Amino acid sequence: MYAPERQQEILRLAREGGRVDVLSLAEEFQVTAETVRRDLKALDRAGLVRRVHGGAIPAGRLDFEPDLAERESTAADEKDRIAHAALAELPRTGSVILDAGSTVARLAAALPLESGLTVVTHALPVAARLADHPGIDLHLVGGRVRHRTRAAVDAWALRAYGEIRADVVFLGTNGFSPDGGLTTPDLAEAAVKRALVAAARRVVLLADSAKHAQEHFARFGSLADVDLLITDTALAPAARAAIETAGTEVLGV
Repeated sequence: MYAPERQQEILRLAREGGRVDVLSLAEEFQVTAETVRRDLKALDRAGLVRRVHGGAIPAGRLDFEPDLAERESTAADEKDRIAHAALAELPRTGSVILDAGSTVARLAAALPLESGLTVVTHALPVAARLADHPGIDLHLVGGRVRHRTRAAVDAWALRAYGEIRADVVFLGTNGFSPDGGLTTPDLAEAAVKRALVAAARRVVLLADSAKHAQEHFARFGSLADVDLLITDTALAPAARAAIETAGTEVLGV
């Protein structure tokens, strides 16, 4: 297969699957990883794909953000296991911040009735799940609500998080990697997530393995900011080792 033919097929795979990775392409086309990287570089220069850590995504998808319903149904089993494991990271007493995101919302729904925590959130779905919880002292942070995520953003939210210091934040992300850090498609959402990290003594990231090596437009931190990553067991051993080498504890469930 000539390079132009291979590149055309790579582009088709990227558009159909939403992303391609170097190692899988090398195996499929029986070429070296370096050959695939040259193909991706050529496609990137042509404006057809955008390079991300370990592979590429179709051009125009860096800002792609699935809506709430789609995120709720994606990797549902993995998210349930991650949320259940996160229960062990709750303090017995004290305060927690719950970020916006479908996995964090599952954690909110799983909080036991005997919990007597102070919970702060800017996410309407999280607040709705906890509004009737008998033991939770719930604080809802306000601001402009983004329709796609149902999360409050902008100055009000940033000011509120600047005034607190919680024991733990349970953080969500659209993408994570040692090189790319923590990313999300929206700048306003990223600013709030950055404020969450600064507002807590301990940071627990809840992210399924499909988000590894995904890179989006707005970067809000690095894995060095994260004390513990709870993910699923599909995270590749090499990726886990790289994250742990950077100083973040990883729990696969």
